[in-house]
Amino acid sequence: MQDQRIPDEAPTGHISDEHTDSVVLDFMLLGGGWLWSMDEIVRELGDAADAEDAVRRLIETGLAYRLGDFYFPTRTARRAAQLEVGGTV
Repeated sequence: MQDQRIPDEAPTGHISDEHTDSVVLDFMLLGGGWLWSMDEIVRELGDAADAEDAVRRLIETGLAYRLGDFYFPTRTARRAAQLEVGGTV
């Protein structure tokens, strides 16, 4: 039988970057609309390097903004979440 990897996990057992980004964006979207500090994101995710990388990728792709030491989802990210764009059907 062939070894098959779960699509959301990397071969080493770590969660994929896409899944991590999605989780961090969900924190921001479901967090009641307030700003998130990196410390809060790290605390929720449980890994500082993964949290920092995810936030950087979200900013680079236009899904999150940085305001001083705080982060929040863009209007586009909020609307896409409302429409469930990119989600499973």
